[in-house]
Amino acid sequence: MSRTGKKPISLPEKVDVKLEGLSITVKGPKGQLQRTLPTGVSLSKNDNIIVVKPINEKRQSREMHGLCRSLVANMVEGVSNGFTKKLEIVGVGSRAQVKGKTLVVSAGYSHPVEVVPPEGITFKVENNTNVTVTGPDKELVGNEAAKIRAIRPPEPYKGKGIKYEGENIIRKAGKSGKAS
Repeated sequence: MSRTGKKPISLPEKVDVKLEGLSITVKGPKGQLQRTLPTGVSLSKNDNIIVVKPINEKRQSREMHGLCRSLVANMVEGVSNGFTKKLEIVGVGSRAQVKGKTLVVSAGYSHPVEVVPPEGITFKVENNTNVTVTGPDKELVGNEAAKIRAIRPPEPYKGKGIKYEGENIIRKAGKSGKAS
């Protein structure tokens, strides 16, 4: 049985959870999330604790056990605290700004690239080079951050591009002089 799946999920005070079979709805101060979990597990709520258990000892149930527990725990964490991903833009002339809700990135192309956030995701820019993606859904925050990074991924020679904060870019040596 999954070690992760065995841990019970404790609910903070302001979080409300509604279970309907494998469908779970979590409401909190940062928003509301709804998800239908895969078959093979059962959810139960006692007071302020949610427990995820496999319905049998078959392989599929055991595989889904830890996954479903992590999905529910991330939903609870998201509606209570939210998730953030930070990106850094490196390079001369590369910058970002927020117009309304849209993020506009100038990353060395002939045109600025616009990124429209999905429902619940917000962008914030500091110093024209630091972008913060925030929202209650961990999966959506990670996907939006990856889309922004994909506009201009960091290159290994000078490190220019868009990278995650704290990401280590392995550098390569450039061309060496003529050996004659």
